[in-house]
Amino acid sequence: MKKILVIFSLVLFATTGFAQNPLKPVKIDSLVTVSLPKKFTKKDTLGQSIYSGNGQYGYMVVIRAPNAHNNQPLSKERDLNEVLQDYIKGIKGQSEGSTQNVRDTTIGHLKAKTFTLETDQGAGLQLRNFIIIYTQDVTYTFEYYYEELRKDVVKEEYKAFSSSIKLSQELKRTDQYLSNKKGLSPNLKLALYGGIPVIIIIIILVLRRKKKKEQEQH
Repeated sequence: MKKILVIFSLVLFATTGFAQNPLKPVKIDSLVTVSLPKKFTKKDTLGQSIYSGNGQYGYMVVIRAPNAHNNQPLSKERDLNEVLQDYIKGIKGQSEGSTQNVRDTTIGHLKAKTFTLETDQGAGLQLRNFIIIYTQDVTYTFEYYYEELRKDVVKEEYKAFSSSIKLSQELKRTDQYLSNKKGLSPNLKLALYGGIPVIIIIIILVLRRKKKKEQEQH
């Protein structure tokens, strides 16, 4: 995600007010739909499409960012996790904030990452709920901004926004990574391979002790 988009989002959040604004379904492209305030705006910059609008309590932004044309397909789920973690680190670093409640979720057939970014630009604590969906061709970012003072009243509006994300059935998990084989984690491999020699030694000692007892009996 380009740094200019982070700045762009923060400026919009800081300079716009909130008004009661019902949500309506909007097609981001042929594969993704989400509900946004009726009076949303769309901007195209640096090859990316940015949709934004004021809700009753929060400010919503959706960014559709095409990945590089030579972007290589990810092999495993572990590779996807690394991409998403790097994305989160980038947002955190550019915004000088702290991330909270980082977790995995599933939308349609795809794996997504959600988290909350807390920032304070001197005007009080501001929160940004993120949902990130990565595919080989496009990365989709859904953001919901609100002031910490509104934390108790934004729940229904945020739920309406986040639960409205709909993905085409054409999007499969293979659009994120190719192999569903999870394999063994590095820690499990270490525990497993490190434990095998110990087991072999124990077996040898048991067999020797058994043989020694048999010899003593004779």
